[in-house]
Amino acid sequence: MNVIDEARRVIRVEAQALSAMSERIDTSFERAIDLIVGSSGRVIVSGMGKSGLVGQKIASTMASTGTPAFFLHPAEGIHGDLGMIMTGDVVIAISNSGETDEILRILPSIKRLGAHLIAMSGNPTSNLARLSDVFLDVSVAEEACPLGLAPTASTTATLAMGDALAVVLLVRRGFKAEDFAIFHPGGSLGKKLILRVEDLMHSGDTIPLVQEDTLMKEALFVITDKGLGVTGVCDSVGGLKGVITDGDLRRSLEKGFDILNQRASEIMKHGPLRIKRSELAAAALQIMEQRAITSLFVFEDDQSAAPCGVIHLHDILKAGIA
Repeated sequence: MNVIDEARRVIRVEAQALSAMSERIDTSFERAIDLIVGSSGRVIVSGMGKSGLVGQKIASTMASTGTPAFFLHPAEGIHGDLGMIMTGDVVIAISNSGETDEILRILPSIKRLGAHLIAMSGNPTSNLARLSDVFLDVSVAEEACPLGLAPTASTTATLAMGDALAVVLLVRRGFKAEDFAIFHPGGSLGKKLILRVEDLMHSGDTIPLVQEDTLMKEALFVITDKGLGVTGVCDSVGGLKGVITDGDLRRSLEKGFDILNQRASEIMKHGPLRIKRSELAAAALQIMEQRAITSLFVFEDDQSAAPCGVIHLHDILKAGIA
């Protein structure tokens, strides 16, 4: 056996199964989507063995993309867990043969509980298909397993059908990236889409600020004391006019300039970059990376002259946004 050739054969078989299934998508799929969107309950996915593992992934994908869903093990279902099903729920039952005993045994109770049934099976003449409200055909011409025994192409097809349901539901519901982040607050993506500048900024007395006529030796103390490597320079009414960074000071001293007795207004960089407190922290990080800076002064809105905070690169990275 040539290992590479065999691996390529497996992938070709599964790719062909997916291609053939995509051509079979018809109004049954539309009815399944309408049934789920129109339901007043949740989606419950059930399956045994490998179908159960695929079902767990389908339920997880739906739950994270705006369709409340969970997995119910059919063997546990016949011993009391069917109590999780309520009137108005939609059950997606997965069985390649359509004759899995544990699945068939829970069908009468599903009907009595007032739940709708979507069958995902490779056998359109099976009892599962016959008893379902909607049948989704996930049949394959052959398994990738050369013995034709291990579920391979069939589980791939079932998983793809589940993904198709989840993604179409996502689009149908108008699910946005911000919604996705709400369900993923612990991940890097969630933090990028949830954390805003105001959540991480320094405010109040922690903002490094000096007046335009402040001597640089005093401004240096402010930069050091606040620990952010920068100070803003404000006019008499608090409007931000410029910034001075510790890098500016180093470069000036390296050139031999006597700056300690100069005014802040003589050293500052004019036209400082700004960001609104309502902006995503990821947006602040992007600006910092593009402009090679480590701090941004924060404002209530575009019209504000006085800063309400300052956000530092280290605060963003510490929060897990990268």
